[in-house]
Amino acid sequence: MKPYLRDLAWLVSISLGLGLLLSLFDGGIWWKGWLAYTALFLPGLAILTALWHAEKASRKLSWILLAALFLRFGMGLFFSWALPIYGNDSEVHNAGYIFRDASTYDAQSWDLATSSDPLWKAFDKSYGIEEQYGGLTFSISLVYRFLSPDIHRPWLTILFSALVGAIGVALAWKGARLVWGEHMSWAVGWIMALYPESLLAGASQIREPFLILFIAAAFWSLADWQASRRRMAWVWLVASLLGALLFSPGVAVVVLVVLGVWAWLRGKEYRLRWWWVAGAVVIVVAGIIFLGVLVGGTLQSPDGPLANLVNWLRYSAMYNAYLTELNSGWIQTIFETLPEWLHLPFITAYGVAQPVLPAAIADPAVWPSRAMGILRGLGWYALLPLLIYGLRPVLKTVEKRERMAWLWLWLASWTWIILCSFRAGGDQWDNPRYRLMLMMFQAALAAYTMLWARQTRDRWLGRVLAVEGLFLVLLGYWYADRYTGWPIPHISLPIVAAIFLVSTLAFGAAGWIWDRRADHSRH
Repeated sequence: MKPYLRDLAWLVSISLGLGLLLSLFDGGIWWKGWLAYTALFLPGLAILTALWHAEKASRKLSWILLAALFLRFGMGLFFSWALPIYGNDSEVHNAGYIFRDASTYDAQSWDLATSSDPLWKAFDKSYGIEEQYGGLTFSISLVYRFLSPDIHRPWLTILFSALVGAIGVALAWKGARLVWGEHMSWAVGWIMALYPESLLAGASQIREPFLILFIAAAFWSLADWQASRRRMAWVWLVASLLGALLFSPGVAVVVLVVLGVWAWLRGKEYRLRWWWVAGAVVIVVAGIIFLGVLVGGTLQSPDGPLANLVNWLRYSAMYNAYLTELNSGWIQTIFETLPEWLHLPFITAYGVAQPVLPAAIADPAVWPSRAMGILRGLGWYALLPLLIYGLRPVLKTVEKRERMAWLWLWLASWTWIILCSFRAGGDQWDNPRYRLMLMMFQAALAAYTMLWARQTRDRWLGRVLAVEGLFLVLLGYWYADRYTGWPIPHISLPIVAAIFLVSTLAFGAAGWIWDRRADHSRH
């Protein structure tokens, strides 16, 4: 009992101290704020500590979890201070929010929490809640109603989101350790903890941190079942998927399919039982019908929920492509030269490249927006080459079951990335946020790729990075010519694209010839 009592002593002390410090600056009645912040800090830190003890992990994990929590919460506090002073003169920035959705959802959650209505109204679409599914509004309203009924404390819900994000990192680490071992778990943990898009999401009142938590929990539960066959793992798995269902039915269905196929491929035998197939079909069909009903709105089709879903995807993609074209003069110019049937594929490819790092660096925006853009761009362009190159180590995996399981994760991740780009077009905010939802699988692929490349000393990762560097230099030159007014020779975007394409093909061919000659000389 002594270790637990010792933990309780420092957990209570830290929670009380941090709660008091925050309450003195949030503008409300200090003792009420003190109790509210302490009431979130204490269980959140206790859960993180329990997860750390359960794995008998080294101090390295504690550093990962502390970084995950305090970088998210610190970033949320920093931008809530900086944006009203230095941000755009907009309603969102003036209120201290990073995302427009966070501003809307937090305000509506506060309104619901302070009303006489029951909190389940968050799921009532006729109530006027803009959040699509209700899970996030219900969760934030719950915090406000029971912990902060006296005053609107956005810092409290930022802390809630940061704690959820940190617990998601801990569960991702646990799952990776069970499935792939120690080295993979550290790589996955650090990627999940430090990825900039995830930091900004965890510093905001949006649904992505919650979905990351539920997906990580589902992955860990499935890994635990595979390792120990404990029945309790199924309870956690079902609870995780139900939680994801409240925040996004579509994502819950996708995760069920991805994890189900992955677990089957990693099984000792590729043997399907009829009740597995029947259960999966029922759940997927029910999820699609539910999602079709939810997203139908004004696009209700007499052909039913599936037609609603298809209409929603098509019209939302067309609408976002229109918005991208409307807000970008150079895209309008490109669309004038491209056939109409290529507009949507072009916007989808442009969406995969978002947030574009050279554009963020050259963007003459206010410094908080510019800093966020650069940070997000650095994160994506560090992860993107690992996801592209990841197919090589996957196909080189010797053991068949593992190779097929990794190939499935690679295909599922890239299908999701492209689908998000199709859904959100060239939008530089919504598109990366949608992409972030399956961060668990992307982090695993990136970690596997890094470890494999280091172990084998494969040259192709360096070549992929070199190609990406060329892309960034060429695009950076084009953006500098566009935004800075520097006296440099003008190069049109089609010429930039042609230079990049020819250089990439030549570089790839040279690398292939070099490897063939090296292999021949060794033999």
